[in-house]
Amino acid sequence: MVNQSKPIVAIFGGSFDPPHQGHQAIVQKISNTLDIDTLIIVPAYLSPFKQSSCALATTRLKWCNTLFERLPKVKVDDYEIQEGKSTTTVQSVKYFNMIYTVKYLIIGSDNLSTLTKWQDFVWLNTHIIWVIITRQGYPITTARLQNWKIITLDVPISSSQIRSYQDISYIDKKIQKSVHHVLQGDNYMSIENRIENIVKTLDDNKAEEIEVFNLEEADYIAKHVIITNSLNGKHTMALAEHIKQALKGTQDSILASDMSDEWVVLDLGDILIHIMIPEYRQRYNLENFLSELLADQKKAKQA
Repeated sequence: MVNQSKPIVAIFGGSFDPPHQGHQAIVQKISNTLDIDTLIIVPAYLSPFKQSSCALATTRLKWCNTLFERLPKVKVDDYEIQEGKSTTTVQSVKYFNMIYTVKYLIIGSDNLSTLTKWQDFVWLNTHIIWVIITRQGYPITTARLQNWKIITLDVPISSSQIRSYQDISYIDKKIQKSVHHVLQGDNYMSIENRIENIVKTLDDNKAEEIEVFNLEEADYIAKHVIITNSLNGKHTMALAEHIKQALKGTQDSILASDMSDEWVVLDLGDILIHIMIPEYRQRYNLENFLSELLADQKKAKQA
């Protein structure tokens, strides 16, 4: 009888509450980098280190399937969710080892400080290779590890930032948008081209004092913010409509909006557009807030 070896896999577990672009970047990088047959994504029913999750386990599983199931070499597995309780990493690794050869375990560098407290850390340390994903602000310390690989990623990883909306339907829309991003790949416009398209639309339609803030290094709900003046309330609504028309046929869509006669906010996920009459803009001085936010973030990183 021919002795067939089991498929070699890496496991990427977590709450995925919700999954986001940081997880996407990890999945794509791992799939293209490691010598594996499959990357198994394992959403937790409940993390051993958490008391609760924002979204139901079934919802988080649905999100993961939506976001990852069509990617090559990727499988979303509901093992821990079917367990219906908090499941330790070592239990999951031993379970998947019955079907596959679990060679790699994916962790973030923020896990390194508590890794030795994981159940059966010694067993894990001798049976798998740790794949450490860099995370800003968390140093790489590998003194206790036997075998490891380090993968550097610059994408911010923050489920809590997305959860700040506390709106499941809104998160669903953001995840659907991310799916299109992954599937389209290089056909997508760069963030610079997308912003240029929005700014040109505003400028062509007589918006004034247009400012763009790059917040990629700040802890904020969007990566870029565009602020502009309208001439009056009617012009505010007209500019919003021009933006909607300009986005048709592009990768962008408005996920949420808030409107009044004085201002409009359009949320594209990673870009927020604020259109305001001059008096409203002066009263709330949003650009000053954003500038201070960036300055505080830079000081914190330097410290």
